[in-house]
Amino acid sequence: MNLQPILVESLSHATAQVFSTMLGVEIVRGEITAEDRTQEANDGVVSFIGLAGDWAGTGSLRCSPVLACRICAAMLMCESTSVNEEVLDAVAELTNMIIGSVKTDMETHLGPLGLSIPTVVFGRNFKTKSAGSSEWIVVKFHWEDETLQVKICLAPSGRSSHVMLHPGDAPACALDA
Repeated sequence: MNLQPILVESLSHATAQVFSTMLGVEIVRGEITAEDRTQEANDGVVSFIGLAGDWAGTGSLRCSPVLACRICAAMLMCESTSVNEEVLDAVAELTNMIIGSVKTDMETHLGPLGLSIPTVVFGRNFKTKSAGSSEWIVVKFHWEDETLQVKICLAPSGRSSHVMLHPGDAPACALDA
């Protein structure tokens, strides 16, 4: 199954819907790309949220500190001039809403998926890496002069929901030892 067009549509719809509903903003979709696991150095705010089930992966948002403050100001209706705890919480919640919506969409195609709590990182010249071999689908959005990157990577987890261990059974990895 080619998930890329389904994921792009879901990411696009979820991001536009969350920005419109929660922030009162019409965000403009930009470039769609794929990138491998090797990431360039980042400056700004990056958030991650895990997905797990028969398919597993990570959803992520990346933006500048200026955009993170703008998001926080729109969500909480208070001015934020620098990245602080409220700004990081707002970006985490935005990540939860967008990727949570994508998770719900994808369950139709992939079966039940779990969602972790978001992790948010802020800094300069840092790299991020997600384990696994899947490529990331990246959708850029523009809010005036700022860019938001929404990314996701999903791959079969190798776990089948219908395989259950019974008491006394050893996991497959223990049998290889």
